[in-house]
Amino acid sequence: MTNEPAAASRAISVGRAPRVRSAVTNGRRLHVVPPGDTRWARRFRDVLAEITSDLGGAPELSEAQRQLARRAATIALECEKLEAKAVAGEAIDLDLYGQLTDRLGRTFGRLGLKRVARDITPSLAEYITQTYGDRDEETAADRPPEAGEGLNLEPGDEAPATGTLPSGSRRTGSEGPP
Repeated sequence: MTNEPAAASRAISVGRAPRVRSAVTNGRRLHVVPPGDTRWARRFRDVLAEITSDLGGAPELSEAQRQLARRAATIALECEKLEAKAVAGEAIDLDLYGQLTDRLGRTFGRLGLKRVARDITPSLAEYITQTYGDRDEETAADRPPEAGEGLNLEPGDEAPATGTLPSGSRRTGSEGPP
């Protein structure tokens, strides 16, 4: 999908000799005057690269999209600077932070980036496993006792019939009818 007007205008600037064009236009620099190799300059390049990647890569972008991506990276950095102050316990201007965040969202909208909700609903099998555990690995406490289980019988002794107590046991009244 080629944006023809953008491609035409790019062809005009690309048709000129590289010595006549700006280092920014040639793609050698991000700014006319290099900001140096500061932490924030590196972060700007990283954020811009991520936004550009989200849009399909630099070759696919029109000049207008590149400009908006740069603006979005700049706004994002300002938000990050305010966030760094906030987590350090410093007071920040929440109105400014809100405005920047809103403008960043609007810029992303103009670029065509949309928030896509990720489906985190587990499948029925995953839900059952998470809620009830794996029933193949039942413990003795989870399953009903088998006849005679839990009784200390000597070899050759028979388990008592269901509903009866071993000899010598007394009823407490909670076992049901005699």
